[in-house]
Amino acid sequence: MKLTAAFYTRPDVVQISKELLGKTLCTRFNGQLAKAVITETEAYAGITDKASHAYGGRRTKRTEVMFWKGGHAYIYLCYGMYSLFNVVTNVAGIPHAVLIRGATACSGIEIMLQRTGKEKITANLLTGPGKLTKAMGLHYSQTGTPLTGATIWIEDSGIVIPPEAITITPRIGVDYAAEDALLPYRFKVEDLKI
Repeated sequence: MKLTAAFYTRPDVVQISKELLGKTLCTRFNGQLAKAVITETEAYAGITDKASHAYGGRRTKRTEVMFWKGGHAYIYLCYGMYSLFNVVTNVAGIPHAVLIRGATACSGIEIMLQRTGKEKITANLLTGPGKLTKAMGLHYSQTGTPLTGATIWIEDSGIVIPPEAITITPRIGVDYAAEDALLPYRFKVEDLKI
């Protein structure tokens, strides 16, 4: 079942980030469907979070979508080469987002292999946000796409992740965020059986 707008517009980005574990990220481009179960996320708490692109209310052409109502894709170019996929959450005007860092492929594996130039599926096909977006066909030009539409969406497939199976750590690669770099906003589940 596709997640509705109500899932994304709740106020607690950290809780949403945890709850996205076990949900299924789906893309359909040119009739090609790909699905992957989310296994790693990071929460970014907007204006007050020094690691967020919207820290201090920073509003640019790139970050504008973060200020939209929850339930849109925020996809940005990182290091000039990687598109990174984020889920915008909360109500309009509060720029919260969840970075999807990793997943486990479950459908459309052939197209994922084509997109990544791989010959066979490996355990790390979708580990790391750059690899994930490439395999799923996501690109920064798709930023702003509603997650309730027909090209990018997230489903609840009934996978339940017990709290004790979730590893919680600080986020990766945000040392510039001073004390906010230490916030326990990264969530990961290992060896997810789907």
